[in-house]
Amino acid sequence: MTQFPPFLEETDDTRDAIMRATYVALCEHGYNELTIQRIGDEFSKSKSLLYHHYDSKDDLLLDFLSFMLDQLEGQIPTYRAGGADDHIAEIVEQTFDLGVAEMGTDFTRALVELRAQAAHDEGYREHFTRSDQFVRKHVAHTIRSGIEQGVFRDVDPQETAALFQLMFVGTMTQRVTSDDDILEDGRSAFERYVRECLLEAE
Repeated sequence: MTQFPPFLEETDDTRDAIMRATYVALCEHGYNELTIQRIGDEFSKSKSLLYHHYDSKDDLLLDFLSFMLDQLEGQIPTYRAGGADDHIAEIVEQTFDLGVAEMGTDFTRALVELRAQAAHDEGYREHFTRSDQFVRKHVAHTIRSGIEQGVFRDVDPQETAALFQLMFVGTMTQRVTSDDDILEDGRSAFERYVRECLLEAE
């Protein structure tokens, strides 16, 4: 059964319904086997609406990615009440649990397939550039907050956020493209980096 993020619950809004149908079809079929027809099979309204709003599968998928990122940008907090150190711990946990938690392996696999399109498609490249910049900005802001709170060392927030971003993309790709079980070792090393190079010694 498909797991939905909270912002893809069923509604009467046409665009929301299209985004939900796209999510279901993408998780089931992946990028290569996905068609507008297969999205239409999951769509609760008239399929003609899909062809009216979108010229191609990629037009629809780029709108879907933009929708997902807009939702994420609107919902993610800078850090929770526990402080920046607790929030960084959550980010590390989510980085290494991505694909086995809320949205599952199917959606993670689909995201990696979509990201691969950015190697030769400018539309996908623009989206993932925006997405990467959002993640890096969010992590950098959290790190600056942690420095101000006295829980992080005086590191360069941009450089540290870049490392987090690379770990995020690398972990996601590794999980769905290889059977080489290195993620636990990678997690241990990265958590050690956070303890020894980021967290302020008590």
